[in-house]
Amino acid sequence: MRFTSRAFLAVAGALCLAGTLQAAEPWPRARPIQLVIASAPGGGTDTFARVFAEKLSAQIGQSIVAENKPGANGMIGNEAVVRAAPDGYTLLFTYAASIVGNRWLMPKMPHDPQKDLTPIAQIGAGGNLLVVSRDFPARTFAELVAQVKAKPDAYNYGSWGAGSGGHIAMESIKQQTGISLQHVPYKGVMPTLIDLKGGRLSIAFVDSTTALPMLQTGDIVALATSGTRRGAVTTDVPTLNELGLTYNADAWYGLLGPKDLPQPIVQKLNAAVNAILQDPEMLERFRQFNMAEPPLKTPEGFAQTIARDIDTWGKVIQAASIRID
Repeated sequence: MRFTSRAFLAVAGALCLAGTLQAAEPWPRARPIQLVIASAPGGGTDTFARVFAEKLSAQIGQSIVAENKPGANGMIGNEAVVRAAPDGYTLLFTYAASIVGNRWLMPKMPHDPQKDLTPIAQIGAGGNLLVVSRDFPARTFAELVAQVKAKPDAYNYGSWGAGSGGHIAMESIKQQTGISLQHVPYKGVMPTLIDLKGGRLSIAFVDSTTALPMLQTGDIVALATSGTRRGAVTTDVPTLNELGLTYNADAWYGLLGPKDLPQPIVQKLNAAVNAILQDPEMLERFRQFNMAEPPLKTPEGFAQTIARDIDTWGKVIQAASIRID
């Protein structure tokens, strides 16, 4: 009888240990992680997200399937992850504007990004580029301001959408310099660049990656970056802060999950991302994408960045009375 009891206790203990180990395993089921990309295929965000997904898959030993869910300034992709189960099998790759800008832009926003998403890791930080067409009569930021003030009704400016990072950055410039420019929202960066090259648009904000080929051919000229650091390729393009303005909101990519994502998953993913961000091959990718060397942040540090940027963007958005219905 004594032997039987001990045997029973040993088996029970082994089963409990096995259950504990299984519970501690972030991805116990053999199915891929869905990485939702909150942007359209082919743009800078999508291109970088797919490079990142490949690296992350290798780092955590789990297959990852990337899926684009664009629309509503990133809201459609974000919402898909908000509604997902917090089991680590659905993650979000998104950009700053979709998280921090929508908080102020959409009065009827279906979720609160600070409450309904779990920050995991910040993936880089950089800026968007203020560019002009080849024929625009300015080659410095000061000359642009002077030209627009001299002809206040002659120019519009474009960005890749209402409420985009480029839209907010230009509204901040307008508030600080007193220039007057009407916003023309495009459905993406590429249509903006095409109109710049074709002479149908003179001034725009574009992302620092997609614009590189046209910058290198001289079809457009970059006058400033909205980031707090210069781009890795466009090292001659000054930041708005260097030009005497106050703009402390970097463009960034981020990895997030649904609300209540278990901490073992959050911590494992954060460690994996920060390891990727120090990989020499990935650092070279950042340089190729014209992004500054990425900061390494904890989930808590990333959450603090989100909170700070929401405050910074909110002041600009409220002053400009920008809304997206």
